[in-house]
Amino acid sequence: MKISTLARHGREGVRSIVRNGWMSFASISAISISLFILGVFLLMAMNMNQWAAQLESQVVIRAYLEVKVPQETVDTLESKIREMPEVSKVEFVSKEEGLEQLREKLGEQGQELLAGQDGENNPLPDSFTVEVFDPQGVAAVAAKIEKLNEGRDPPPIVKIQYGQGLIENLFRITNIVRNIGLIIVGALAFTAMFLIANTIKLTIVARRKEISIMKLVGATNAFIRWPFFIEGALLGIVGALIPTGILLYGYYHLILLSVSQIEVFITLLPLQQVGWLTAGLLVGIGFVIGIWGSMLSVRKFLRV
Repeated sequence: MKISTLARHGREGVRSIVRNGWMSFASISAISISLFILGVFLLMAMNMNQWAAQLESQVVIRAYLEVKVPQETVDTLESKIREMPEVSKVEFVSKEEGLEQLREKLGEQGQELLAGQDGENNPLPDSFTVEVFDPQGVAAVAAKIEKLNEGRDPPPIVKIQYGQGLIENLFRITNIVRNIGLIIVGALAFTAMFLIANTIKLTIVARRKEISIMKLVGATNAFIRWPFFIEGALLGIVGALIPTGILLYGYYHLILLSVSQIEVFITLLPLQQVGWLTAGLLVGIGFVIGIWGSMLSVRKFLRV
């Protein structure tokens, strides 16, 4: 197609939007409202997924050692744990370090409660803190670490903690949250596509006589289609840019609010991380649905 012909189709598409002002306004409004609702749930789903990932990333395994374990055995255990492909990080925590960490967690109260517990009075054992690549595989890794006791008497590892029971419930909840988010976004995307496509169809149905006349005077199907395709694409893009701007502006101020007042409870994803993805998805959906709605409607009236 020549550039001049494409430019002519573009001008015709823009003129059609202006000429059919109220129908264009109705189409843009329907697109904006539908994509705004979709965008709200999309941002919610991305943040919920991030919160679930943050919770999972805090899952660690703590393997507590017997009081008197030879250093050679400690080094062997650490080496074997580090060699496990599921393990991302292993840290040996001496009982002195463990006591200091406990004091830090308890704050001023800890200083009083743990006074005089240094040196030989330290009740804490040495331990390993183990992090894994896939938090949902923590139970399997804990079982593998426990097997390192086999063939050793007495067993050097006396206790393994990873929040058994609580962790399984946590993973169950995070998976439910992710699945619900995906279902809601998918359902809203389908609903938005249906509403937008049908609204654009109405704008073209209202001009069926214009299409029939062009067809009768000898215009080719492609010549008739292109202005409508461009019109549909423009309606979709404009209808998507409006809610995108509103959503990102509102999300920016929500981030400022969360930093100043509710950061203790939630941490929102940064705007630069979700902005381009949200804008790209909404504008892309608007563009595709605009063309799709135009294509389905025009095809029906080309059969003259």
